[in-house]
Amino acid sequence: MLPSPHSSSSSSEEKLATMEPQSPSTLPVFHIENVSCFYGRHKALEGVYMDIYEGKVTAIIGPSGCGKSTFLKILNRIGEMESNVRVDGKVQLLGKNIFARDINLNLLRRQVGMIFQHPNPFAMSIYDNVAYGIRTFHRLSRPALDEAVESALRSAALWDEVKDSLHQSGLALSGGQQQRLCIARALAVKPKVLLMDEPCSALDPIATLKIEELIQGLKQQLTIVIVTHNMQQAARVSEYTAFFSTDERRIGQLVEFDLTQKIFTEAEQPSTRDYVAGRFG
Repeated sequence: MLPSPHSSSSSSEEKLATMEPQSPSTLPVFHIENVSCFYGRHKALEGVYMDIYEGKVTAIIGPSGCGKSTFLKILNRIGEMESNVRVDGKVQLLGKNIFARDINLNLLRRQVGMIFQHPNPFAMSIYDNVAYGIRTFHRLSRPALDEAVESALRSAALWDEVKDSLHQSGLALSGGQQQRLCIARALAVKPKVLLMDEPCSALDPIATLKIEELIQGLKQQLTIVIVTHNMQQAARVSEYTAFFSTDERRIGQLVEFDLTQKIFTEAEQPSTRDYVAGRFG
């Protein structure tokens, strides 16, 4: 059971649900303990405690400005590329403190890949987009590299659509295909975790469905954390859901974290129930 940083109160709404949901059969990939984040003097996250479980999809939901994307970017420290950022607390990846002095950021970001809101393929061929990360970490023969590229494109459900045009620019693909190309690029280096920040927000419904189907298949291989404003999507693709708040009393705090089914049908906190029902946000 995770400890709670919040003082006791007679009101259930005052007690933020930072306790661990029912014990899963797998160990946590990420253990997050009392994490806060500041951009200068602006507080984006405060006192977050939660675990992210292996082989599961965890959805991060909440209104705009509640710290969802900030939380995601902490998990592979990519947020530090922005100026004047400070993170307090502890984040462990498979038992290793990601803020340790000896941490290799390239290795961390290889283990924890990230997909952004808008597809961002490189201005190079489909083949070279996928091969880019592989070449960064490995020296492979051309046949071995060809095999690795094909494997990643198959994992991203894109191979059959591009196998005859691998030397075409990745920028020539449709939006949905570009996003799957970015997923293939991330998968090519065999990450343990895939972070997805609103991966379908710029896509049409058909492309969105393909990404959701892909997520269902990928969780057999790795752990996924997805930020989404789409409540139906969170309910469809995830096993666990975390709800963050923008209430002025608790900006950037984790209000509730539990099994997705419980969050959407019998959430403990009134604000969670109101949000998933569409009464605000």
